[in-house]
Amino acid sequence: MIPADPPRNCDLCPRLVAYRDEVALRQPDWYGGAVPSFGDPQARLLVLGLAPGVSGAHRTGRPFTGDYAGDLLYETLTRHGFANGAFDARPDDGLALHDCMVTNAVRCVPPQNKPVGAEINTCRQFLLSRMATLPRLAAVVCLGRIAHDSLVRGLGARLADHPFGHGAAHDVAGYRIFDSYHCSRYNTNTGRLTPAMFDSVFAAVRAHLDRSG
Repeated sequence: MIPADPPRNCDLCPRLVAYRDEVALRQPDWYGGAVPSFGDPQARLLVLGLAPGVSGAHRTGRPFTGDYAGDLLYETLTRHGFANGAFDARPDDGLALHDCMVTNAVRCVPPQNKPVGAEINTCRQFLLSRMATLPRLAAVVCLGRIAHDSLVRGLGARLADHPFGHGAAHDVAGYRIFDSYHCSRYNTNTGRLTPAMFDSVFAAVRAHLDRSG
């Protein structure tokens, strides 16, 4: 049986293992392993990111914790009732998610934040296993094209039928999939994603879940 989260010392992707080891030589006190999912086991919403950031989740051991992307994500989740507002960018800050879980398409930090196709394909088994543990799951927010493509492929659908686009929504295998540009500092600094654009995605999610009950 495939676990919903890989072991911390997962060794399935040699390039990622080598990079983890390289970072550990410089930062032996960091979490430094495959990052588990975080949130409510009864969640109707799953937020799917790309991969842990080297000084964010790879350091802290919690998704989107320790870098700017988490500041915007958890602030937005709080505004729409999916988090308790206690986010302070550290795993012991008291943050709790409500009706929401957060995970990544690739669970180990990749060099330059760029996983390769084989790593995405290998880690997809954990995404599908995680989804299978969420009995009330109804919606997934995909942060970026890689997350979107991995999910759509994992659900057995054709990418041509469900192209990624910020603000787009797709119905696949009984789930409503919402797309957003990733909430990275690069995207926000360049104006590719504004806080208002990001907020609008989660407003649509909240409206969908409220309608569906």
